[in-house]
Amino acid sequence: MTPALEHLQKLLKQLPGVGYRSAERIALHLLVEKPARLPELVTALESAARNVRRCVVCGNLSEQEHCPICADERRRTGQVCVVEFVTDLAAIERSGAYRGRYHVLHGKLSPIRGVAPEDLNLGSLLERIAAGEITELILALSNDVEGEATCHYLTERLPKSGLKVSRIGFGLPSGSGVLYADAVTLKSALEGRRDYS
Repeated sequence: MTPALEHLQKLLKQLPGVGYRSAERIALHLLVEKPARLPELVTALESAARNVRRCVVCGNLSEQEHCPICADERRRTGQVCVVEFVTDLAAIERSGAYRGRYHVLHGKLSPIRGVAPEDLNLGSLLERIAAGEITELILALSNDVEGEATCHYLTERLPKSGLKVSRIGFGLPSGSGVLYADAVTLKSALEGRRDYS
């Protein structure tokens, strides 16, 4: 391998979900099999780096000051779903089950990884709540110690009245069985059960 190809593979391998073999396949695909695609990819990356930024309201990605969700007047403005990452927001949007607004934290509290409250997009969320624009907060953070710690930290700073706060349910995925679920998933499923009538 040439030094330039090795460097490209090393950079590709740093992307989430891309291992050594995937990085090698992508690099060879772009350089050998489909080199005509490379300039277009480079242009798209440069354009995204120049134009995409965080929405000033919610932290979602946007090319304008406000993301399309915050700019959409048909969305429920008082209902805000708090998520860790933009990918979580995208997953909820794909479900079609939610028509409110969002707030993206861009992470979760993690003392082990050095992520403190000031590293997250928490301040603007607390400002939105203090301004009275939010009546319901849905915490859609992951079901792990760091997600729970972030939920706890946030709820400790919320007003004691006038704001409905809920946490998304966790449990067995569709099509899965009890036999294959881990203890944490089963515990969440039992605690999050609802009336079946």
